[in-house]
Amino acid sequence: MRRLDRKGMRTCFAMKAGRPEAGGMYGYLKETFGIMKEEQIQKEADGLKPTVKGRFAPSPTGRMHLGNVFAALMSWLSAKSQGGQWLLRIEDLDPQRSHAEYAETLMDDLLWLGLEWDEGPRIGGGNGPYWQSQRSDLYEQALRQLQQKGLIYPCTCTRADIMATQAPHESDGRVVYKGTCRSQRAVRWDVLMSGNGGAKGASPAKEVLCNEAPDAFTAPSAPAALRLMVPPQPLADVVCHDGHYGEVSENLASHCGDFIVRRRDGAWAYQLAVVVDDALMGVNEVVRGRDLLLSAPQQMYVARLLGYSQPAFAHIPLLVNAQGQRLSKRDKSLDMGELRSRYTAGELLGKLAHVAGLAPDEGPVTARELIPQFSWTSVPREDILCEM
Repeated sequence: MRRLDRKGMRTCFAMKAGRPEAGGMYGYLKETFGIMKEEQIQKEADGLKPTVKGRFAPSPTGRMHLGNVFAALMSWLSAKSQGGQWLLRIEDLDPQRSHAEYAETLMDDLLWLGLEWDEGPRIGGGNGPYWQSQRSDLYEQALRQLQQKGLIYPCTCTRADIMATQAPHESDGRVVYKGTCRSQRAVRWDVLMSGNGGAKGASPAKEVLCNEAPDAFTAPSAPAALRLMVPPQPLADVVCHDGHYGEVSENLASHCGDFIVRRRDGAWAYQLAVVVDDALMGVNEVVRGRDLLLSAPQQMYVARLLGYSQPAFAHIPLLVNAQGQRLSKRDKSLDMGELRSRYTAGELLGKLAHVAGLAPDEGPVTARELIPQFSWTSVPREDILCEM
């Protein structure tokens, strides 16, 4: 019988050794940027932890595959093992690829697996809507806050233009924007990065900028994306205290440059929408694949500018094929349609639990039976070779 198997694979980012102490994920909220809501600070002072709220936020661009299922399971188990809640949000920002029927099938698959959500589509809650396509007004408000700080500018550069600015040695797959369209306004980065720029009660733009922030920028003649300025090199280091991989540091200026918050077609970029949604929905724990680990510093930066609390991050190893590539929706043999025809829910969960270090064998198991067995110390850091 084909099976999932572990394979030692190096992660594609630099990190410092060390794993957070058991049960200490929430403790990293303060270290992330030192920004917490007043009620959370008070709860910590009183020796109380807020209720953990995790989330799963899939894109309805096709049937879920095994990698999606693994991410959903780990996020659900992490929240439930701490007595927390689990929220479902549909990330349908891409109107060309997102389809409501995929979202409905996705929800059916989660229920088949026994991964019930406490808040989200079909059941509601106090933080809806739970479809990103219905939350544009909230993203617009966040964009206005960033514009008031003088940090947003239009960019008409094409991908070819950006690639032409890359040095030959910058070929690790990451594209660093060099600021070709960046405005010449002088930003008081020392004030902004001290935390006062987004703090409650801080003065508006004058406290952050060396000169007046314009009410709006001049509309470019060509379709333009909107970019968010990042600090210069000395102030651009962001440290993410990941609950599984330890401390990960990234310099925003050298690793990504000013990044897009709204695409030229008007669609909202992931890096803005996910921050707004997590904050306003009360999500305080984010468990997802390690391919998104290097997005965390950008999201932390956006959250800081908007004055939001930081969630605790914990990234998980990827399920990969024999070539070391992560599974995708193009792998039809491993999508939920095929998997449901070959396995029961218990059999599929048993295989995933085994490779995650949560079960001694691949025997059938229910999601709820795995809750008391869940421990981050058991989960491997190496990517997992998938052979099914």
